[in-house]
Parts: sequence; structure tokens; C-alpha cells
Amino acid sequence: MSAPASPRFPPPLLPLLCCPICQSPLRQEATALRCVARHGFDVARQGYVNLLPGHRAPGNADTQSMVAARETFLARGHYEPLAALLAEHAARLTGADATEGCVLDVGAGTGHYLARVLDRCPALTGLAIDISRFAARRAARAHARAGALIADGERTLPIRNHSVALALSVFAPRNVTELHRILNRRGALLIVTPTDQHLTQLIQPMGLLSVDARKEERLHTRLRATFKPGVREALELTLRLTRDDAFHIAAMGPSAFHASTEELRRRADVLPELLTVSASFTVASYHRVERNGSAPA
Repeated sequence: MSAPASPRFPPPLLPLLCCPICQSPLRQEATALRCVARHGFDVARQGYVNLLPGHRAPGNADTQSMVAARETFLARGHYEPLAALLAEHAARLTGADATEGCVLDVGAGTGHYLARVLDRCPALTGLAIDISRFAARRAARAHARAGALIADGERTLPIRNHSVALALSVFAPRNVTELHRILNRRGALLIVTPTDQHLTQLIQPMGLLSVDARKEERLHTRLRATFKPGVREALELTLRLTRDDAFHIAAMGPSAFHASTEELRRRADVLPELLTVSASFTVASYHRVERNGSAPA
């Protein structure tokens, strides 16, 4: 019986990476990624790599139960129209004739949305970044052309300058300066944000956090120095959810940091058997511009 294969990070994605300590390029040696200064980062058995400086995730990393809840809810297809719309925007931004390029998903979670984008864009590779090892573990197997890193999307990214064609940020925080640095000169940013009408029927009974009505306005303010607005599209869905769906929505998001699984289940159990819930999103694209405000020719 042959020995199991040593874990390897996807070779096509290695040229994008840099050491989080000294920013040198990384290469695979046996079961680790190393730079010329010999800083080493083990490739996990599941194929992801932890490139967090110090290797320790902050306290707001998604837990194993949160990732499991997200995987369960997304598998039920309630947000499928959002995934399809995101993939269509990604295909338009990268071009129908694209022959190469990488899509970076910052705060990728399980890699669900990245996988849909890669299905729609068969010439592209994908890299999922999340601060949760449980999320990275799942994202590493989300798609055959994707890899996964543990890294903090709000801090310096272990990605080389101008190496990414498209960056995704789906319900995730982001470092605008870093995204500008890692995108190539024709690169674009695709952001999905919830509106203040998102899941309003569940806010009180399930203890969900409400969305600030000025969220999108603040986003535009942060981006306007280095990104030019592109296409913006609203998506409104009417969901028919069960109590179990409502539980998983609460258990997969930040509410799970403030209430136990048992408490969230108790809240869901007193809801009607079927609920009509509004889901409300904005999908917006932004094009990278130089610091002086000029776009690439």
C-alpha cells in the first residue's frame, strides 16, 4: 500500500505569495513553504497554509461551529441568486477571453462564492484568505483550481505586488490600501454588502446585528482615492425559511459570538414553522486607478 501523498500548496498559486515576515517570495520545500531567509510555514494536511505572523488567529475568527452552520445554510441554495450574480460580474470584469489570472477572495469563509466565480471563469485560478483555520480548511477543497491561506484581510496581505486580477469581498472587512497594492494595473474589486433591509424580520427574534444605513456611503468614501466606481446592482430576494434555516443564519454570523448555540436554537424553536424573510444585497465593482487618479491606458 502506497504512502499518502505529502500535502502540497497548489503550484500555480505559489508565485503570488510572499513571506509575511520579510516579504520575500515563497517556494515549497517538502511539506512547508519557505523563503530565502528560511522562514517556514507548514502546509496542512488539508492543503492550506497559515501565513498569519505568529500563526495565531485573532479572537474574531470564525469558530468550527460557525463555519459548519454557514456551509449548511449555503448548501440549501437560498443565496444561489447572489452567487450567480457575483459570478456574472466577475466574468464581465475579467473578460470572456481571459486566459490566466487569479481571483483573490478576502474573508472567503468556506470558499462558496469563490468556487462559483471559478466555475464561471474557467481560465482563472482562485485564492481564498480567511483568519479562521476552520474556514481555510474548508475553502482549500472548495474548487480544484483554488488554494487557501490563513491570513488577516484587514492587515498586510502575504501577496506580491500587482499579482491579482480580481479581488472579492463578500460580507467581509477589507484593507483598501492592501487591495490596491496587490491588484494588477487593470485589476478590479468586487464587493457584496448587505443593505439595512437585509434579514430585518430576524433581527429582533434571533438577535442579529442590524446593518448601518450608511454602510455603502462609508465604503465609497474609503475607496474613492484609489478606485473608480463601476457597475452597481441591487439584489432583493424573498426567502422562505424554516426554523432550522433561521438558526443557521444566526449561527453562521457575528451573532454567534454573543449567544451560545443552545440559546440560538431556543430562539429559533419559538419561531413559526415557515418564515418569509427579505434578503437585500448590493453588488458593486470598482476599478483600480493610480494614486494620481489616472486609470490604465
